[in-house]
Amino acid sequence: MSPLIRRILIVLAIVATLAAVFWWLGRPKPIAVVVRQIDRGKVESSIANTRAGTIEACQRTKLSTIIGGRIELLTVKEGDRVKKGQLLMKLWNDDQQAQSALAVTQVNTARQRVTEACTQATNAEREAQRQTSLREKGFVSSSREESARTEAQAKRAGCDAAKADVVQFQAKVAATRVEQGRTSLYAPFDGTVAKIVGEIGEYSTPSPPGVPTPPAIDLIDDSCLYVKAPMDEVDAPKIQIGQPVRISLDALPKQSFPGTVKRVAPYVSAVEKQARTVDIEANFDHAPDNLLVGYSADIEVILAVRDDVVRVPTSALLEGGRVLVAGADGKLAERKIKTGLANWEYTEVTEGLAAGERVVTSLERAGVKADAPYVLEENAAGKK
Repeated sequence: MSPLIRRILIVLAIVATLAAVFWWLGRPKPIAVVVRQIDRGKVESSIANTRAGTIEACQRTKLSTIIGGRIELLTVKEGDRVKKGQLLMKLWNDDQQAQSALAVTQVNTARQRVTEACTQATNAEREAQRQTSLREKGFVSSSREESARTEAQAKRAGCDAAKADVVQFQAKVAATRVEQGRTSLYAPFDGTVAKIVGEIGEYSTPSPPGVPTPPAIDLIDDSCLYVKAPMDEVDAPKIQIGQPVRISLDALPKQSFPGTVKRVAPYVSAVEKQARTVDIEANFDHAPDNLLVGYSADIEVILAVRDDVVRVPTSALLEGGRVLVAGADGKLAERKIKTGLANWEYTEVTEGLAAGERVVTSLERAGVKADAPYVLEENAAGKK
């Protein structure tokens, strides 16, 4: 081989080597991606509340006396459990008790008058009968008989009037007891005293309409609890009484509790600077222990469920129903799929993917696109 040809071959080899080096240095670097394998399982279609809901009691009442007055007796304290009909609070009412005592005395006096008047009426009726007998025998005149009969009738009327007085004074006693009842608070149901406003000796004011006066006693029946939460008005037509729900509580993280929709409000709530919502209520199938009124809670209403279907993580979906599949050739491939039921975690795939294929879930990373070379993140971490 001539020296010229040898030099040409050496130059060509050097050029080829440099080209290979430049290609190697300039080639696209694989992008580390996170993938999830397509599997089969359950997919649910659901909707959730727009703002936090609240644990509510089936019965809760904020009690106030009908009239104002000084607190004389408090038989309970906050946190106490009470029975229906139990006395909770009483205002000073000595004046009303005095009126009641007076009315009772008047009843007793009126009853004595009844005895007196009716006895006199009976005697007068006997005298009238005697005068009638004497007139028939000619011993007295007709006028004398008529006078005795008139007196008997007057005495009987006095007896009836005395009886009416007794009824009147008995009604007065009942009225005074009603007035005393206006100064007392009794538990309308079994429950727990949540809050008491006022102390013995302080003045308690009733809560008239339109005046934001705090109630004297807040009573809660915590034996029956439910969840109330606002749902977006757009979702409201999809919700029906009896639908299953999942309830989650901030106080009990990483747990959910099954329940059922018990009520859908028949009107839309419009709160200033907030979206229009419809309140729904849900019962627990089995309420957790130590559940407190006022806990924040979320409701997820389950609209439909499909079992054992091909599903893809919802985080792997691109706009237009597309996904990036991790191909065996080391590149990402775009795939068009058809979807069915969906939620924030999984979406049903009806066409375009099969169980076992892998899709990219780290779509937010730079350079993640179709035909891009990739390396699985765990492999990339192993090379570092």
